Amino acid sequence: MANNSENGHAINVTNFENLITSVTAFGATYNPSKDSIKLPALQTLLTNANQSLTDLNTVFSAYSAAVDERELAFQPMGKLITRANNALKASGASSLTIETAQTIVRKLQGKRAVAKLTDEEIKALEAQGKEVNQISASQMGYDSKVLNLDKFISLFETVPEYTPNEEELKISALKLVQNQLKTKNSKVISTGVQLTNARAARNEILYKPLTGLVDIAGDVKTYVKSAFGASSIQFRQMSKLKFTAYK
Repeated sequence: MANNSENGHAINVTNFENLITSVTAFGATYNPSKDSIKLPALQTLLTNANQSLTDLNTVFSAYSAAVDERELAFQPMGKLITRANNALKASGASSLTIETAQTIVRKLQGKRAVAKLTDEEIKALEAQGKEVNQISASQMGYDSKVLNLDKFISLFETVPEYTPNEEELKISALKLVQNQLKTKNSKVISTGVQLTNARAARNEILYKPLTGLVDIAGDVKTYVKSAFGASSIQFRQMSKLKFTAYK
């Protein structure tokens, strides 16, 4: 919860906890007939909501770490590819092969199209109720790099003249780098799917029509207004708690 104190979703959960505190203080006078707004159901919903935020934080941390690890792993690739390409040029390979390799190199060394948002930027956007799709922002770029690296190495394997003495430029070494980068990229993809699922689970608990936390909070307010009156201290206390249905 502490990590989400400025997050609009967490504010909803915090206000729901305050709502339950008020309901508990009402004692036996809070006696709705609807099961979903009875105190035990409210407490269960609060537990589930808190757990959904905790799960989302955990998965988001794993995703962010995977993104950072991938970025670090890909950083040296540009220089390595340039060296291998220069070795190809010096190997006596045909001009057509060198031209084909250069085309792939240009694709491999393309810049990231979309800058990665910081955690603070993401939280600020979510506090405004905006869903941040960080997962797909640059994924295509990395998928493309993995694909083009495969094309690059496959091309070099067909060139008999490419026989560098430098260990890190040999085909076997390039393939090792390729496998490492594929692993890093796959980890981002898998944790990205987990993050999407965690967000969906949170939204289900907080915002599903009729049974979600926000709608249930509205039902509790309506009952208190009915049971104690619109001008009652109980309703005025509860009406101060705000709930926002983020989409």
